[in-house]
Amino acid sequence: MPDLGIPAGAAVVTLEGVSKRYANGTLAVQGVDMAIGQGDFVSLLGPSGCGKSTVLRMVAGLIEPTTGRIGMAGAAGGRMADAAHRPGGDVGFVFQEPTLMPWATSLKNVMLPLRLSGMNRGEAEGRAAAALASVGLAGFERAYPRALSGGMKMRVSIARALVTRPRLLLMDEPFAALDEITRHRLNNDLLTLWQAERFTAVFVTHSVFESVYLSRRIVVMAARPGRIVEDLTVDAPYPRGEEFRTSADYASHCRHISAALHRAMGE
Repeated sequence: MPDLGIPAGAAVVTLEGVSKRYANGTLAVQGVDMAIGQGDFVSLLGPSGCGKSTVLRMVAGLIEPTTGRIGMAGAAGGRMADAAHRPGGDVGFVFQEPTLMPWATSLKNVMLPLRLSGMNRGEAEGRAAAALASVGLAGFERAYPRALSGGMKMRVSIARALVTRPRLLLMDEPFAALDEITRHRLNNDLLTLWQAERFTAVFVTHSVFESVYLSRRIVVMAARPGRIVEDLTVDAPYPRGEEFRTSADYASHCRHISAALHRAMGE
């Protein structure tokens, strides 16, 4: 992972008064202020249509805010710079669907961002194979997407996002379409990767249970227009596993977050 001179706990991303109005007049997000620290795991939680994915895409630079500023650490001396001027390869993005190239093997799908950056084939192959192994897909390098289950396709997508060794990983409801058993397994694997790689994670979900299991912070959003109404901490220690998922502490956190979500939906 690149060393950008960012102290532990310092802000990696800041959003200041960020709003987004689309060309059709829809005000999707209004007045979002948020700072995300180095190595943090933050979930954006809220009902459909509250602007979670819009916020994530603005942080990624896929769309621009209408008003406000998004800053990202990584400028000279670790200073904040406009997100549009972030260091190349510093952000990984995992979409709701795996978005794999059907004509390419798992290895070639994961190699894609490295090859686009100009890395030679040999080094890219080695990095891609290591990324696949890190998500539990060693031995599936030559498999095509049609031969993979939904969970395996999402693992390939995560490997592709991580292969550039980003400091910031953005995930837009990546496990929403998966069955519960696969979803739980991938939640566990994601936390293992996060603890090993120490990237900063921002995870969009509308599952209270998933957000509590994964996150240090849960940012609750309300809709019409999308805005932050609560920013809550999950103080349970890591690593987390099945003991946490079945504990009274987990149930208590879920009740607390559920109540916050209910309040947000009434806003």
